[in-house]
Amino acid sequence: MMECRMAWGKLNPCYDDALAIRKEVFIGEQGIDPKIELDGTDEDKMHYVGYVDDKPVTTARIDMLGGNRVKIQRVATVASARKHGYAGELIKQIIKDAKSSDVAHIELDAQLTALAFYEELGFKPVGEPFEEAGIQHRTVEYQEN
Repeated sequence: MMECRMAWGKLNPCYDDALAIRKEVFIGEQGIDPKIELDGTDEDKMHYVGYVDDKPVTTARIDMLGGNRVKIQRVATVASARKHGYAGELIKQIIKDAKSSDVAHIELDAQLTALAFYEELGFKPVGEPFEEAGIQHRTVEYQEN
């Protein structure tokens, strides 16, 4: 069973756990430049972390856009915890929280390798693929079924 925790900004243990996962996955595994991954905006974001047996296994960052819109960013799961549905559970919790806060629009920039994952969760691709940090992405928007 996974427990979801969330916290605003950088001054909390939840953020420290989120950052550790992001460094391991994006910088360590995917080779993304730390200057790109650590973009200096974390203090203005909501950080979600999923815990299994009190160990952080998955994370996502939420950017509050104007007009009741949010953008999910930096979705990552440690290698040892993949293929268990944890990231999907975390995304579903984010969607639930967003809806209860009257958020009208949820989007994210998905790595192309994760497109099918997001489509299963109700996201639909919009626009053309683009490159970010040397990786092909595509914007997807959540649409209730």
